[in-house]
Amino acid sequence: MDCYFHSNVPSIAPCADCGKAICATCRDDRGTCPSCRLAEKIEAKAGPRPFLEGQVPPRRNAYREQSTTPPPPPSAPQTQPRATVTTIASDDPVESRALVALGYPLWPLALLGLLDRKGSRYLKKQALQALGFNVGMAAFWGLLELATQIPLLGISAWVIIPFMIPIFLVASVYFGIKVWHGEDVRVPVIGDWIEERLPA
Repeated sequence: MDCYFHSNVPSIAPCADCGKAICATCRDDRGTCPSCRLAEKIEAKAGPRPFLEGQVPPRRNAYREQSTTPPPPPSAPQTQPRATVTTIASDDPVESRALVALGYPLWPLALLGLLDRKGSRYLKKQALQALGFNVGMAAFWGLLELATQIPLLGISAWVIIPFMIPIFLVASVYFGIKVWHGEDVRVPVIGDWIEERLPA
């Protein structure tokens, strides 16, 4: 067997501490290898260190002396709470949720969902957010159209305008699917504004 530290050099014995196969060059008077000697020097310089909670105790080999102080008992494992998706609209009828969910891509359906008398606060909030989302996207489109009339800003506005329809479609489908599943959807800026003004 070759030496652990020197390739193609035959080993003569295992290290007295770690058990690695070492050659005559690596072996000292006590029969330890260079890595064990280095570890002893580091431990001697560092001194005893306090045991931290959660720290893995040092590995002891059969050749090394066991420490006189036993490691502290392991603490009981703490169970982490599982991340669950809270469904807020479980009491709402499926038809009302579908109407409000389709209101994100098609704003007249959000208006119909808003006029539903049986709708909960959640559905009213989502219908208002759907209307706000459509109004906000239309207003942003209008601002970009106005910016195209300005000589220097027009170039950057012309670059953004072709991406407005895909952004609108992807965002409206994403928000609609989340509402369909009963998750709490918060449209940026619009959701906070509606939350402050919607009665509890």
